Amino acid sequence: MSVDVIDMSPWAGREDAEPDSLRWHQCIRPLADDSPAGVALLGFASDAGVARNQGRIGAAAGPRAMRKALANLAWHRQEPAYDAGDVHCHGDALENAQEHLGQRLERLFDSGHFPIVLGGGHEVAYGSWLGLARHLGNPEPPSRVGIVNFDAHLDLRDPRRGASSGTPFAQIAQQCEGRGWPFHYACLGVSRASNTRALFRQAAELDVLVREDHEISAATLDAIVRDVERFIVHCDHLYLTIDLDVLPAGEAPGVSAPAAHGVSLALLEPLIRVIRDSGKLRVADLAELNPSFDIDGRTAKAAARLIHHLTLKA
Repeated sequence: MSVDVIDMSPWAGREDAEPDSLRWHQCIRPLADDSPAGVALLGFASDAGVARNQGRIGAAAGPRAMRKALANLAWHRQEPAYDAGDVHCHGDALENAQEHLGQRLERLFDSGHFPIVLGGGHEVAYGSWLGLARHLGNPEPPSRVGIVNFDAHLDLRDPRRGASSGTPFAQIAQQCEGRGWPFHYACLGVSRASNTRALFRQAAELDVLVREDHEISAATLDAIVRDVERFIVHCDHLYLTIDLDVLPAGEAPGVSAPAAHGVSLALLEPLIRVIRDSGKLRVADLAELNPSFDIDGRTAKAAARLIHHLTLKA
């Protein structure tokens, strides 16, 4: 694995003559050691976890596609935003890449930045959590880190058979047990058709807050918001992770496993807003964008909108 010299070439787009008409590509800057605190976008170019999980590979190209889609969106921020480059997973060296991602994130946290990690397969989640956990250290009482995952999959497969894009939250649960930390995990948008009974039993044993895709609708949205708010109350810090396969296949065709049902962007955004505005969100990542299958760039555009949404002030 390695961190590239920061490539700013994806950051190009329209320039308007009217005053106060800036776009992301005109405002984002390459991260430097002395950059004031801001949003820091860090790519995780990895296909290894998806390949191990027998998915269709291509997510290693996701970070660049997200940047290109975000570049032309309107700029509504006051605080700075930076491109922090990419961590690359070469071949099957997944564990090394996750370790390196954790190290890079720890430095970003220590410098006061709010990192958003651009995946890559959902194996990114274990690296994101490592970075936050190392930054927090070993406080007394133990940290209560809440993980909110918007995902069609629970990703609680047994890591003893090898880490993959399907194991990160089981790995995190093991890490929490070893640290004496509570494991607070909410997975929203789960497809019962895509998760075995064994995975649902594992989720029940770990006391995971599960809401299935068919449970999240315009009629139930207020109740789901209250579920998320109650979850947040019991957390000191929040880690938000979005697997883009939570979206319906029509909105997100460019993923490893497109969703037959899914949860629409219109329903996700109010839930993400609750997390964003809680004052507890420390890091977010987006996973599984596969540009090779992305019809009309729909998935990249959805990812860019979610990043834009995450970086708006309450």
